[in-house]
Amino acid sequence: MTRRVVSAKKTASYKELAQRMRQNRVSAFPVVDESMQVVGIVSESDLLLKEAFVEDPGIITGILRHKDVEKAEAVTAFELMSSPAVTVSPDDSVEHAARLMYSRKVKRLPVVDKAGTLVGIVSRTDLLAVFDRSDDEICAEIVNDLIVSRFIQDPRQFSVQVKDGIVTLAGSPDTSGLGHDLIGQVRHVQGVVAVRDRLAYPDDEIRMAAGPLFMPRH
Repeated sequence: MTRRVVSAKKTASYKELAQRMRQNRVSAFPVVDESMQVVGIVSESDLLLKEAFVEDPGIITGILRHKDVEKAEAVTAFELMSSPAVTVSPDDSVEHAARLMYSRKVKRLPVVDKAGTLVGIVSRTDLLAVFDRSDDEICAEIVNDLIVSRFIQDPRQFSVQVKDGIVTLAGSPDTSGLGHDLIGQVRHVQGVVAVRDRLAYPDDEIRMAAGPLFMPRH
């Protein structure tokens, strides 16, 4: 997340919002109260409603929803903002933030602590930055943090190859459950684009040794 956040007080005027948005080259920012708690979000689209309304109030009023008309007539951040703001906590995963952005159709998420106080902001660009990790970093995390530390397995049982963020995992897990859990955790490693499961599961070996299964006829 970005810790230096451009925010606005509830009482900030329309002109102040427009100026700060242009000066800081941002397309939106959180609106906070006196305690720095996030109460909403103001975006450039909120500000542009006023321009559209001024151009031809009669026609535009017939097109806009009632809420949009109110925003077009607003003069403070509190009147302009979208509320409640969609937020995340510092401990939320990248996947959770990405799902929120996608489902709620937002481009940024204020980061708030347990008290709701603004501590940072996450943008789409920030989330995509996880894919800047090198293949070697990803491989090292899978081997050291997952296979050895989390699952307490001998790393020599597995082969981990990473190319352009695509992980190919081969080897022989002690149980099918362990293998599936390991694959699931690898998918959540930051920077992983995809996982190719090449594990030899014990259940698969048993089925192959027993031969093909036939369903009985009734």
